[in-house]
Amino acid sequence: MAALYTPTILDHCANPRNFGTLDPYSVSHEDENSLCGDRIRVDLRISGDAIDAIRFSGTGCAISIAASSILSEIVDGRHLSDIATLTADDLLAELGITLTSSRLACALLGLNVIHAAIASHSRHLVTVA
Repeated sequence: MAALYTPTILDHCANPRNFGTLDPYSVSHEDENSLCGDRIRVDLRISGDAIDAIRFSGTGCAISIAASSILSEIVDGRHLSDIATLTADDLLAELGITLTSSRLACALLGLNVIHAAIASHSRHLVTVA
Protein backbone atom coordinates (compact mmCIF):
# COMPACT_ATOMS: atom_id res chain seq x y z
CA MET A 1 0.00 0.00 0.00
CA ALA A 2 2.95 2.35 0.56
CA ALA A 3 3.51 2.57 -3.23
CA LEU A 4 0.09 4.20 -3.52
CA TYR A 5 1.19 7.25 -1.54
CA THR A 6 4.09 8.48 -3.64
CA PRO A 7 5.80 11.77 -2.83
CA THR A 8 3.81 13.40 -5.67
CA ILE A 9 0.48 12.16 -4.29
CA LEU A 10 1.36 13.24 -0.76
CA ASP A 11 2.55 16.67 -1.93
CA HIS A 12 -0.60 17.36 -3.99
CA CYS A 13 -2.79 16.17 -1.12
CA ALA A 14 -1.04 18.32 1.48
CA ASN A 15 -0.66 21.32 -0.85
CA PRO A 16 -3.38 21.07 -3.48
CA ARG A 17 -2.87 23.39 -6.43
CA ASN A 18 -5.78 25.60 -7.51
CA PHE A 19 -7.78 24.75 -4.39
CA GLY A 20 -10.66 27.07 -3.57
CA THR A 21 -13.50 28.68 -5.46
CA LEU A 22 -13.79 31.23 -8.26
CA ASP A 23 -16.01 34.29 -8.23
CA PRO A 24 -17.05 34.93 -10.89
CA TYR A 25 -16.96 31.65 -12.76
CA SER A 26 -18.36 30.60 -16.12
CA VAL A 27 -19.48 27.17 -14.98
CA SER A 28 -19.39 25.14 -11.80
CA HIS A 29 -20.11 21.48 -11.27
CA GLU A 30 -20.00 19.21 -8.23
CA ASP A 31 -20.31 15.47 -7.82
CA GLU A 32 -19.78 12.76 -5.25
CA ASN A 33 -18.25 9.31 -5.33
CA SER A 34 -21.14 7.28 -3.95
CA LEU A 35 -18.79 4.45 -2.95
CA CYS A 36 -16.83 6.47 -0.41
CA GLY A 37 -18.40 9.92 -0.07
CA ASP A 38 -15.58 11.92 -1.69
CA ARG A 39 -17.03 15.16 -3.06
CA ILE A 40 -15.35 17.47 -5.58
CA ARG A 41 -16.55 20.80 -6.97
CA VAL A 42 -14.88 22.48 -9.94
CA ASP A 43 -15.28 26.13 -10.91
CA LEU A 44 -14.10 27.12 -14.39
CA ARG A 45 -13.67 30.58 -15.85
CA ILE A 46 -13.75 30.20 -19.60
CA SER A 47 -12.51 32.80 -22.04
CA GLY A 48 -13.25 32.07 -25.67
CA ASP A 49 -12.67 28.36 -25.95
CA ALA A 50 -10.04 27.93 -23.23
CA ILE A 51 -9.84 27.66 -19.46
CA ASP A 52 -8.83 31.05 -18.10
CA ALA A 53 -8.89 29.90 -14.45
CA ILE A 54 -9.78 26.76 -12.52
CA ARG A 55 -10.37 26.07 -8.86
CA PHE A 56 -11.54 22.94 -7.16
CA SER A 57 -12.79 22.31 -3.67
CA GLY A 58 -14.20 19.44 -1.72
CA THR A 59 -13.39 16.68 0.66
CA GLY A 60 -12.01 13.26 0.03
CA CYS A 61 -9.19 10.84 0.31
CA ALA A 62 -5.59 11.61 -0.63
CA ILE A 63 -6.09 10.08 -4.08
CA SER A 64 -9.15 12.17 -5.03
CA ILE A 65 -7.61 15.43 -3.77
CA ALA A 66 -4.20 14.76 -5.36
CA ALA A 67 -5.72 13.67 -8.67
CA SER A 68 -7.94 16.78 -8.77
CA SER A 69 -4.94 18.98 -7.98
CA ILE A 70 -2.81 17.38 -10.71
CA LEU A 71 -5.71 17.60 -13.14
CA SER A 72 -6.22 21.29 -12.37
CA GLU A 73 -2.64 21.95 -13.42
CA ILE A 74 -3.08 19.92 -16.61
CA VAL A 75 -6.22 21.73 -17.81
CA ASP A 76 -5.40 25.31 -16.77
CA GLY A 77 -5.06 27.37 -19.96
CA ARG A 78 -5.99 24.52 -22.30
CA HIS A 79 -8.68 24.54 -24.97
CA LEU A 80 -12.00 22.95 -24.08
CA SER A 81 -11.73 20.52 -26.98
CA ASP A 82 -8.39 19.26 -25.64
CA ILE A 83 -9.82 18.81 -22.16
CA ALA A 84 -12.86 16.97 -23.51
CA THR A 85 -10.53 14.34 -24.97
CA LEU A 86 -8.59 13.73 -21.74
CA THR A 87 -9.07 10.12 -20.73
CA ALA A 88 -8.76 8.13 -17.56
CA ASP A 89 -5.55 6.67 -18.95
CA ASP A 90 -4.11 10.17 -19.44
CA LEU A 91 -4.78 11.06 -15.81
CA LEU A 92 -3.54 7.72 -14.50
CA ALA A 93 -0.31 8.18 -16.44
CA GLU A 94 0.17 11.54 -14.68
CA LEU A 95 -0.53 9.96 -11.29
CA GLY A 96 2.02 7.25 -12.01
CA ILE A 97 0.42 4.64 -9.76
CA THR A 98 -1.66 1.51 -10.19
CA LEU A 99 -5.05 1.68 -8.51
CA THR A 100 -7.65 -0.81 -7.38
CA SER A 101 -11.14 -0.37 -8.83
CA SER A 102 -12.38 1.40 -5.68
CA ARG A 103 -9.44 3.82 -5.73
CA LEU A 104 -9.88 4.31 -9.47
CA ALA A 105 -13.27 5.90 -8.80
CA CYS A 106 -11.58 8.29 -6.36
CA ALA A 107 -8.89 9.26 -8.87
CA LEU A 108 -11.37 9.85 -11.69
CA LEU A 109 -13.89 11.92 -9.74
CA GLY A 110 -12.24 15.25 -10.64
CA LEU A 111 -11.97 14.29 -14.31
CA ASN A 112 -15.64 13.35 -14.40
CA VAL A 113 -16.59 16.65 -12.76
CA ILE A 114 -14.50 18.69 -15.22
CA HIS A 115 -15.98 16.83 -18.19
CA ALA A 116 -19.50 17.42 -16.84
CA ALA A 117 -18.77 21.12 -16.29
CA ILE A 118 -17.52 21.53 -19.86
CA ALA A 119 -20.51 19.62 -21.24
CA SER A 120 -22.84 21.87 -19.23
CA HIS A 121 -21.07 24.97 -20.53
CA SER A 122 -21.30 23.71 -24.11
CA ARG A 123 -25.02 22.93 -23.76
CA HIS A 124 -25.58 26.44 -22.39
CA LEU A 125 -23.83 27.97 -25.40
CA VAL A 126 -25.95 25.95 -27.80
CA THR A 127 -29.15 26.94 -25.95
CA VAL A 128 -28.22 30.64 -25.97
CA ALA A 129 -27.19 30.68 -29.65
